[in-house]
Amino acid sequence: MPKLKTRKAAAKRFKLTGSGKFMRRHAFHNHLLDHKSPKRKRFLGTMAVVDERDADNVRRMLPYAG
Repeated sequence: MPKLKTRKAAAKRFKLTGSGKFMRRHAFHNHLLDHKSPKRKRFLGTMAVVDERDADNVRRMLPYAG
């Protein structure tokens, strides 16, 4: 059986937590930040948990994540 390849784009975007969940960045935190409130920008800078309905797809892209 050949080794499975990791999707490198996904490896740069997702991190696995100790409990086995995947973390992701928030969208809308790259540009056009002038009109967004400091509270909103602070929230967008934090990590978010990948939804359980998408976790299987992420797990398939990262076969050796854990």
